[in-house]
Amino acid sequence: MKPNRRDFLKTTVTAGGVLASGTAAGALAGCSADAGSPPASGGSGQAAAGNPLRILVLGGTNFIGPHQIEYALSRGHEVTLFNRGRTNTHLFPDLEKLVGDRNDDLSALEGRSWDVVIDNSATNPAWVELSAGLLKDSCERYIFVSTRSVYADTSRVPMTIAAPVWTYERAGLEPGTERRPYGLNKALAEQNARRAFGDDRTLVFRPGLIIGPGDTTDRFTYWPVRIHRGGEVLAPGDGTDPVQIIDVRDFGEWLVEMAEAGQSGTYNVVGPRTPRPMSELLYGIRAVTTAETTFTWVDTDFVINAGLRPYGEMPVWRPARDGAEGFARFDLTPEVEKGLTFRSLADTTAATLEYHFSRPPERQAALRAGVSAEREREVLDLWRASGGAIG
Repeated sequence: MKPNRRDFLKTTVTAGGVLASGTAAGALAGCSADAGSPPASGGSGQAAAGNPLRILVLGGTNFIGPHQIEYALSRGHEVTLFNRGRTNTHLFPDLEKLVGDRNDDLSALEGRSWDVVIDNSATNPAWVELSAGLLKDSCERYIFVSTRSVYADTSRVPMTIAAPVWTYERAGLEPGTERRPYGLNKALAEQNARRAFGDDRTLVFRPGLIIGPGDTTDRFTYWPVRIHRGGEVLAPGDGTDPVQIIDVRDFGEWLVEMAEAGQSGTYNVVGPRTPRPMSELLYGIRAVTTAETTFTWVDTDFVINAGLRPYGEMPVWRPARDGAEGFARFDLTPEVEKGLTFRSLADTTAATLEYHFSRPPERQAALRAGVSAEREREVLDLWRASGGAIG
């Protein structure tokens, strides 16, 4: 079955109606919002409390930024963007846009003040040192979007912010080494933000895999698209490996609401609160389509030995072993108490597919993550030939 946007929209009319009525949990098995969590705010258009904030967004035009900005604007806040002016320049034509470069040109920020700075774009700790150092006396709060990858040890169950993060010593590097892994860069960037603004004026978020409409990495998109195509789907492991991810809209809304509340501290951003098994993820995605799909679960070692890497050719999935036992087993009690909510898997899947089918045909045909149809078939045939179970 060759999917297209018209077919997808037909198959999701019922699911969309269910989502709108708020009864997705009862209608779609495996697609409910996290049990015990309050419903997602969904963008009320009203600020939670206090006066509108003046928000500076560093970046803001790629994936996570637009969702934050749209939600902030819907709640009456004033937003200014600072970036190089190269990505999605058509977005937000009515907003103030300051052009510069985080490497060496922050002049557009000089002499200005804001209530909140949202730093979405820093992968280099030097960028944070420069921006936070410049703005520390003219802005009230610095919000830094970090990553789950700052954790040097994900074997703990459950995971919390108490887990050790990367340092030069843990990475086996000399202080000041220029070529650093991503997780260490983000950990050092967190330190630079806190050093400039202090713990009481710094808010750090450590998201896991951010998914949903607008994601160009296709790391989650692969699964809805593959399942929508139908047929026999190679599913990695035995279905029990836990998954915790976060919808970009849930993250964006919570970030803005935390800024409104004047919060500080460090928080993990994944979901749902109770980790979802890989089998529930895949069957939940299938429930949003009418595709005739079967899953063949292939042994973890067989998948890896066949060259299908976790988080690469097999996106989202990471076996809960070999030091990654806690990778998707975060205790989100502090985050939920502060208002983090999780929309249904059905909502995320439907929005992701609609976004995918709105892209040009050549982009739809060239996913940036996942395994090709040909390679998937080869591995399934090898699994079958090895005597592996089918279905």
